[in-house]
Amino acid sequence: VMLVVFLVALPLCVGVAVASGVPAELGIITGIVGGIVVGLLPGSTMQVSGPAAGLTVLVSSAVSQHGLGMLGVIVLGAGLLQIVMGLGGIGTWFRAISPSVVQGMLAGIGLVIMLGQLYPVGGLEQPSETSAKFAGLPDLAVAMFTTPKGLAGLGVTVVTLVILFGWGKMPAKVRNIPAALVAVVVVSAGTWALGLPLKMTEVGSLLSAINVPTGDAFASALAPAVLGSMLTFALIASAESLFSAAAVDRMHDAPKTRYNKELVAQGVGNAVCGFLGALPMTAVIVRSSANVQAGARTKLSRVLHGFWLLLFVVALPGVLAFIPTAVLAALLIQAGWKLLELRQVVALAREHRSEAFV
Repeated sequence: VMLVVFLVALPLCVGVAVASGVPAELGIITGIVGGIVVGLLPGSTMQVSGPAAGLTVLVSSAVSQHGLGMLGVIVLGAGLLQIVMGLGGIGTWFRAISPSVVQGMLAGIGLVIMLGQLYPVGGLEQPSETSAKFAGLPDLAVAMFTTPKGLAGLGVTVVTLVILFGWGKMPAKVRNIPAALVAVVVVSAGTWALGLPLKMTEVGSLLSAINVPTGDAFASALAPAVLGSMLTFALIASAESLFSAAAVDRMHDAPKTRYNKELVAQGVGNAVCGFLGALPMTAVIVRSSANVQAGARTKLSRVLHGFWLLLFVVALPGVLAFIPTAVLAALLIQAGWKLLELRQVVALAREHRSEAFV
């Protein structure tokens, strides 16, 4: 079970970091902390935590506005806010938030993720502003269909998406292998064999990537814009984690999530990530559902997947250099599509027009 969760988490940790505009190592650090630290704390039995696609837009905006050096301070502050909210019993109140509000928020984030990840497919740098992403679409289309790198990226992405979306129709025994793992291995091997001119993932030492906030960064922590980012990170990460908990609890018969304790656990994890200068974390529905479907019964699998992430990056860091960034972009395009949940939007519009409007 822990291997399945690890194999799902690894490419997503790297992909979310790259999409957020930060070094890939910071995504892996967050995945390790989410497994080992949050996994050991009380709250949820089956949820798996790590960097989430739903926070990429926020992280990218925060880094663009405040710089990478301030990311740790913002994540640390968000984690402390989550701890306070959990200890104050606010975790239970997240159940009062209308699902349509959260669905709309995640759908918007999903659209921005998909739009942004088209740029790595075409071999171009992703603009930091959403308006620039729209404005750059004509140039992107030209690059994607006329340059060798663009055509190769488009082909790799299409093959990856076909595997990701079509894997559920394979025989049951085959489906036990994570679709993300199959897509990454098959397409990366094909890229290497054909010598395609694609940009590859760059992952260095975890220790050198640690970005402990400096005294100057802490001195700026009380600036209104920084405090606003802390609050935004805390609220959205908490909502995403606790709504994930509600969904995951319906998948298993193990003890259900204790919302306030889970919120404290998420806060501790984010505080540790902030101290290390890494990405913020949430409970992630993709990894959590993979954990349940693989047959997990206790929290041991979610803890050990963190150890596997640490061991893999320390022992075999060069393997990640064979993964094209276009493959990671395809993984995140699928993640954005899942956040959009178009079928639920259509169903909501048919059954509850007022909720759909919200």
